Amino acid sequence: MATYSNENRCSSQPALVSFIQSSRKLVSEEEIQLIIQYWIRILEIKLGWVQDFDRIVVKYATNFTFEEFRSSSKLLKTFTGHTDYVNSIDFFTFDNGQFICSGSDDKTVRVWDVDANEQIRSFDGHSGYVYCVKFSQYHHNNNRRSVICSSSDDKTIRFWDIKDNQQLQVLNGHINAIYGIAFSSFNSGRYLCSTSADYTIRLWDVETYKSLHVFNEHKSPVRCVDISPLQSSSQNNKSNSIGVIGGNGYTICSGSLDKTIRIWDIEKVKQLIIFKGHEHLIRCVKYGSNKLENFGCAKTILSGSNDESVRLWDIRSGQQIQVFNGHKNNVNAVEYSPFVIDNIEVGSSSNVICSGSLDNTIRFWDIRSKKRIIYDSRDYRKDCGILCIKFLQLKNRKRNNGGINMCYGSHKGPISIWR
Repeated sequence: MATYSNENRCSSQPALVSFIQSSRKLVSEEEIQLIIQYWIRILEIKLGWVQDFDRIVVKYATNFTFEEFRSSSKLLKTFTGHTDYVNSIDFFTFDNGQFICSGSDDKTVRVWDVDANEQIRSFDGHSGYVYCVKFSQYHHNNNRRSVICSSSDDKTIRFWDIKDNQQLQVLNGHINAIYGIAFSSFNSGRYLCSTSADYTIRLWDVETYKSLHVFNEHKSPVRCVDISPLQSSSQNNKSNSIGVIGGNGYTICSGSLDKTIRIWDIEKVKQLIIFKGHEHLIRCVKYGSNKLENFGCAKTILSGSNDESVRLWDIRSGQQIQVFNGHKNNVNAVEYSPFVIDNIEVGSSSNVICSGSLDNTIRFWDIRSKKRIIYDSRDYRKDCGILCIKFLQLKNRKRNNGGINMCYGSHKGPISIWR
């Protein structure tokens, strides 16, 4: 097989970067990925440069610069219908459509058609506040069904079939309000975690709708949960083939009113790490994506708290890395955004993280420094606080492409999408 010398490889990199940057203005991200894959095949690039090539692709073809978003951002859509707090939102595409689901203190789960800009479903089976909603990847992949999972103050987890417009299943087991839920990144989302005011985290098998294990080391109600991101395909396939739940180091992260964040080993069903530092209850936790390893996100956790701070934690060392102060009220949502920014301090690019608060602001931060990137000065006062945030990549049917969109749910009920 033909290979390139170091000189040829180096000379090819600027041309490739230039091509990718210019192409993003003309074609969709999906088309760019296909072009890059074809380029690799025809150039027969030497294996030793693939890692460097991957870093270039991640930076220019997968991620977006924060300046692009900030300079062109504007309100795109608003969905109204909820009559109380919107606690949770999620996004999914199926049947060639783009949809958002939402859960609210008005006790309903609603589904919104993004393209038609309208509500298409409203499920009202819960008898208490709906705290969290998630689209079920498992039902979509295995049964070709469009299903939403929701958790509630009524102590139940419920599954809703969108097409049939009916409740599919109810999970009982918690003895108090159920707050956060999260599906596994492995095994096609077969496993579900839930947190509760009964001080526990439960692991469920979505295929059988059975409770598999209860984690019970927290000393107060458990407010939020996340499951570690998907690892390499080879590791994941090995895990699936031997029938292990998770395996290969998959973990659960939980945040509680006891002011701690705890990491749990899914396979060994035991507690691994306790993070202490927040001075009030933890409202949200989020694992960093392994895809953003080169931007300081892999093996990290983000958290937001009623102590008005956002914190970054290193899973490997078990230590706090950064504290981001600036919010003036509870931090309800944290996200690793898809944006990157050139960081002069570290001499490379780094990820931009995002937080939403009851102080009516959404703020962006450089993950590798304590610098606040931007104070989002848009007038969110009419929303009376930000409760949840989700980054989407909507497709524009006219152009067959799209950029990054930010969707958030608010204290007063509207759901807004910005681009």
